[in-house]
Amino acid sequence: MRLIKQSIFWILIIASFSFSCSSKSTFRIFEKPITWNEERENLSLQYLKARHGLDQEKAIIDPKIVVVHWTAVNSIEATFDVFDSPTLGGREDLSGASNLNVSSQFLIDRDGTIFRLLPETTFARHTIGLNYAAIGIENIGGINDPLTKEQLKANEMLIRHLKKKYAIDYVIGHYEYQNFQNTDLWKELDPDYRTVKTDPGKQFMENLRKNLADLNLKPVPSF
Repeated sequence: MRLIKQSIFWILIIASFSFSCSSKSTFRIFEKPITWNEERENLSLQYLKARHGLDQEKAIIDPKIVVVHWTAVNSIEATFDVFDSPTLGGREDLSGASNLNVSSQFLIDRDGTIFRLLPETTFARHTIGLNYAAIGIENIGGINDPLTKEQLKANEMLIRHLKKKYAIDYVIGHYEYQNFQNTDLWKELDPDYRTVKTDPGKQFMENLRKNLADLNLKPVPSF
């Protein structure tokens, strides 16, 4: 009987260890870098100075905030093609502020696969007033294609990973960025340069915040 109990004990231990390893292995980041060349670096430095008032030697950020987006484009490859060029095309609402193309550090497919487009501390243009301190997470989807439960889980795991590495205080939806206009984090020199956003949807952010409640992140400021 004692041998049987010991055998059962070790079977449970091995099963538990295997499950733990399997659970951890589900979190993977695949590298899918967009073009980063001298032109994009220079445009990023110009953006940092002209829009944020920051004169830097390198286009890097000190992450304090994660901004969650949706792409409004329904495929990984189409979204990659939009972000890949260093220069902006066909966006009159944005090109007046800078010819630097929009991008993001991360992109998540509808099945939850996570792609890294840029190094986490490399500057990306994705959120007015906050780019200099923000890591962007783009999700394939939009109004007609609500984000999936797999994307919700992937965002949660990625944000937990980032929180361990950086002093992240806030996780916000893109639609909430203007709430920071009266805070010390806000750095946009043009008082009229704003866009109205709805991504990634309020319900998605409510679910994400619920899943991240144990991180004790700061609440979004009132505006």
